[in-house]
Amino acid sequence: MSTDTILKRLLALHPKLIDLSLERLERLLEALDHPERKLPPVVHIAGTNGKGSTAAFLRAFVEAAGYRAHVYTSPHLVNFNERIRLAGQLIGDDELNAVLEECEQANAGQPITFFEITTAAAFLAFSRHDADVVILETGLGGRLDATNVIEQPRLTCITPVSLDHQQYLGDTIEKIMAEKAGILRSDVPCVVAAQSTRAADKALKKKATEIGAPLIWEGKNWFARSAGGRRSQADSGMLYKGHGVQGEVERTFPTPALEGRHQMRNAALAMACAEALAPDFDIPDAAIKMGLKTVSWPGRMQRLVSGPLAEKLSEGWELWLDGGHNRAASEMIAQHTRQWRGQDLWVVFGALNQRPPLDFLKPLEGKVRGIRCVSIPDQENALSAADGADSARQLNMNPQTADSVEDAIGSIMDACQGAAPGRILICGSLYLAGHVLKNNG
Repeated sequence: MSTDTILKRLLALHPKLIDLSLERLERLLEALDHPERKLPPVVHIAGTNGKGSTAAFLRAFVEAAGYRAHVYTSPHLVNFNERIRLAGQLIGDDELNAVLEECEQANAGQPITFFEITTAAAFLAFSRHDADVVILETGLGGRLDATNVIEQPRLTCITPVSLDHQQYLGDTIEKIMAEKAGILRSDVPCVVAAQSTRAADKALKKKATEIGAPLIWEGKNWFARSAGGRRSQADSGMLYKGHGVQGEVERTFPTPALEGRHQMRNAALAMACAEALAPDFDIPDAAIKMGLKTVSWPGRMQRLVSGPLAEKLSEGWELWLDGGHNRAASEMIAQHTRQWRGQDLWVVFGALNQRPPLDFLKPLEGKVRGIRCVSIPDQENALSAADGADSARQLNMNPQTADSVEDAIGSIMDACQGAAPGRILICGSLYLAGHVLKNNG
């Protein structure tokens, strides 16, 4: 039986895709003899943006130091197997199917969300393979997220928190941070990225004080910056100073392999996590440097240099892909485009209809030559190309609709005949990014 067939059955177990609770999963885990209690030390990561990239960097660091890591992230881009990494390798189809069906049988047809039962499957797989650490990314929120059944993680981590998923987490930054901070545990250190608002800081400090969780703050306990200053090129390297075994000496590291100045911050957050794992884990600077060079996290400011889509480009053009889907991600994209000044930027935009498209597009106002709006294929909640174009028109982005990403690129190439080479950025949704990666080979 195919994985897709099993996953479709699991999707039908609960009428809502998202229904935040821990009771259903706790019932299932008890039926499975609590695999979540049989795991190596856990690093639990929550936040709004940068969770997956931070997890990718931390995995690269611990593996470069010779440790084996289980990793759980979501969503996937092309294949569900991407969510579960066993001691360095993606879970195979046969084992994935086996743990999914075992969880399905143990659940006995009772209501449970797709994310809850697949999280149980990940824990079951992790419990059956030796590893040194589990890197665990929350799905949505923290307090009631399915991953928050881990009673005593080794370390927690909070990435930047911003307004997102307000219908589930609350309509203020204080409420959202309180939900994210639900992963904190008494006497378990939490490495914290600098937050954009004092309200977020205050809400996190309040929760940490209530339960007695020590906080390791960016800007107070550890620092990172570009080696060449704020106006330097992205390849100038990075400087980091923390409070680990190396002391407080500022050290120089290579620029991360992932594109974008924001990835330096994600890398530094993972470096602070690596320091906080001492003395249980010895992750020297040499391993950090190797991890910065070898890290991989597809769909995040990724240049596509081959495949059918890249082949549609005229000579000298570049094609980029980013799965960022909220306002904070768009602001990071807009910041990254500063180093692209001097060349026209065109956007292919597709999103889900669960967020106002204007929120995503607004930071890109005045930075793009034109935009082609598409509807994400095979997504029930896809924003229509027409609705995307209506929003882009309000920002004078010269929008047109296209039937597909391929047609959008072709339309841009037709419009730019005889013009100097530029760049095309495909963005708006991880689901669009997954569609592009799947169909572009």
